Amino acid sequence: MQAYQILLLVLAYFVVLILISFLTNKSGSNSEFFQANKQSPWYLVAFGMIGASLSGVTFISIPGTVAFSSFSYFQVVLGYTIGYAVISLVLMPLYYRLNLTSIYTYLDTRFGNRAYKTGASYFILSRVVGASFRLFLVANVLQLIVFDALGIPYYATVSITILLIWLYTFRSGIKTIVWTDTLQTLFMLIALGISIYFISDALQIDSLWNYLGSHDNFQIFFFEDYKSSDFFFKQFISGMFIAIVMTGLDQDMMQKNLTCRTLEDAQKNIFWFTLVLTVVNFLFLLLGLLLTDYADLVGITETRDDLFPAVATSGVLGIAVTVTFILGLIAAAYSSADSALTSLTTSISIDILSIQDRYSETSQTKVRKYIHVLISLVLIAVMMIFKYAIADKSVINKLFEFAGYTYGPLLGLYAFGLFTKWKVKDYWIPLVAILSPVLSYIISTLSLTYLNFEFGFFILILNGFLTFLGLILIRSQKHQSTGV
Repeated sequence: MQAYQILLLVLAYFVVLILISFLTNKSGSNSEFFQANKQSPWYLVAFGMIGASLSGVTFISIPGTVAFSSFSYFQVVLGYTIGYAVISLVLMPLYYRLNLTSIYTYLDTRFGNRAYKTGASYFILSRVVGASFRLFLVANVLQLIVFDALGIPYYATVSITILLIWLYTFRSGIKTIVWTDTLQTLFMLIALGISIYFISDALQIDSLWNYLGSHDNFQIFFFEDYKSSDFFFKQFISGMFIAIVMTGLDQDMMQKNLTCRTLEDAQKNIFWFTLVLTVVNFLFLLLGLLLTDYADLVGITETRDDLFPAVATSGVLGIAVTVTFILGLIAAAYSSADSALTSLTTSISIDILSIQDRYSETSQTKVRKYIHVLISLVLIAVMMIFKYAIADKSVINKLFEFAGYTYGPLLGLYAFGLFTKWKVKDYWIPLVAILSPVLSYIISTLSLTYLNFEFGFFILILNGFLTFLGLILIRSQKHQSTGV
């Protein structure tokens, strides 16, 4: 495809998203923006969450890791299933019982205002960097295959992209996101299925099951070296906690769940979402195996994050693969970026500025819209920093490593709040939340240097444990009767 044809495809896709925004836009009220009036069908939320969870990182990075680490990432995915069960059975009942708009309001109830602001601040930092990471990865691909050929600079690509996302989210927020995420997930899965079909055909594979069973790179479980970051128990346990913090303690993901009509609907959503997400992640790893073999066959030398784009846009596999890849790529990027923009607006409005307590309904709407614009500008700035600061484009490991440092304090705070009845000296909580990631980094660096032990994704658990320990040290003599 020519660059201008791809550009027209991108624009047509955005026209559809803006049309959905127009159709779902009713009053543009804050209740609609933040909670979708609690009228979202659970099956739409579940399906849309698949795309938001996968994002551009999975779409591009996961297939590219297979040549270097086989199917070891699936150990993390298996850990996800336990983490999602904890979310469904422990966290969701808590959030619905307290009727929360922002999940971090719980920290105010349990500990105090400083804990509340600390938790929300860590989410904001995590989501700004995480969403920018995801969008940065996809923007690079679009820049390479489209905008460089048209002479459009990177900063313009990023700015236009964020502007278009802002256009279809600024009025109805999460209500629009529930529907657009459904469409975006559909495009991602179509791209996955068509790519597997055509590459399998090109490799003349009669049975994918036999192909997997006889392949040297088809290894899921790694029990040999406990010092390695691929060691099973590190990956599995880390996956469990990654799911808990990056979904259950993440306003972005939970805001969608909290738009369901009832707790039972939200729990059904989590169950089916877990089942489908596990299968889809396995299929992305299978795609990585196929891509690696196909690239070797036709002489494509790109690896890691460049592998899938290079194969899909080469034109050798036909126009269907190219078109669906581009649609899937766009969907992967925007299914996470648009919900991040909405959830960040929600968290800053409610958690940081407390607009629900300080302004009338009309003023709240105005402030919310200003924040929405501000967050859009912040995402543009952060993506520009990434463009010139990141040399290694294998993003998924960097994303999870960063998440371990920023979500760790949230993990410690919620674990302490749910599983103990101690109260703490609230004014010390920000210090504990800052020191825990710093100590985690020092311990991780020293263990790698002197013990040759890689924490990998396990850094999240270390960070959460240090936060929990710090909270024990600053506990007060009084007990909290509503800890769970």
